[in-house]
Amino acid sequence: MRSIAIAVLDSFSDNPFSGNPAAVCLLENSLQSKEMQAIAMEMNLSETAFVEKTKEEGNFSLRWFTPKVEIDLCGHATLAAAHRMYTAGWVKQGKGIRFQTLSGELRVTKQEDLISMDFPLIPTVLAEHPAYAGEIFGSKIIQSAQLRKNWIFELADEEAVRSFKPNFTQIAETSEEGFIITAAGGKGYDMVSRFFGPNVGVPEDPVTGFAHCALVDYWHKKTGKISFKAYQASNRGGELFLEKMGERVLIQGRAVQVLEGTLSY
Repeated sequence: MRSIAIAVLDSFSDNPFSGNPAAVCLLENSLQSKEMQAIAMEMNLSETAFVEKTKEEGNFSLRWFTPKVEIDLCGHATLAAAHRMYTAGWVKQGKGIRFQTLSGELRVTKQEDLISMDFPLIPTVLAEHPAYAGEIFGSKIIQSAQLRKNWIFELADEEAVRSFKPNFTQIAETSEEGFIITAAGGKGYDMVSRFFGPNVGVPEDPVTGFAHCALVDYWHKKTGKISFKAYQASNRGGELFLEKMGERVLIQGRAVQVLEGTLSY
């Protein structure tokens, strides 16, 4: 029987049972991809992260799986993995982490309880979705943009984002991965958003790091700003601190561990 340590952490929050939960496995021995996918399906969270040491100190392999597929970029599960590594002693306090991923090298640092992640900027291109001209599920579209495998729809205001009623079947039929809806923020935030990804097994993601790599590009082009305080308005909710650095995005947030256990199979 194989036993693997696993933890669940809530990312982009310092309060348990808010933010975005992710499972993290710090692997002492390699797993096959099919085992990782089975574990992610068993955990049934939006993402499960798998971390493995390399021969170089401070350098690690990182992979992310939804319950359905392996994905190439995930912010909240990276944040969860880093927090777990620092608390479990895989990385010493004050030392940085270099993750080797399907999206290239990602660098992570920690200062007190705030974790900073250096992610690639995801370019967006203004475009009109062929299935949604002017409105989406009854909400007025101010502007829309396309990015890899996803679409952004800007709605009228924060209330339109919060009250949005998605049709997951229709989203699945008209997207490769999913949709991001957004609006200029109120109440102390520069932007608000929600993300729906039924085609990757995540009907609505509580807080989505990769989506903000695209939202930073979208809102920078529209406003000229390079720094943003963002809120993802899911039922759980979470906040992110973002900065555009050329073709990179610095994503900052907090995490809290809520569960630790052992998988046996």
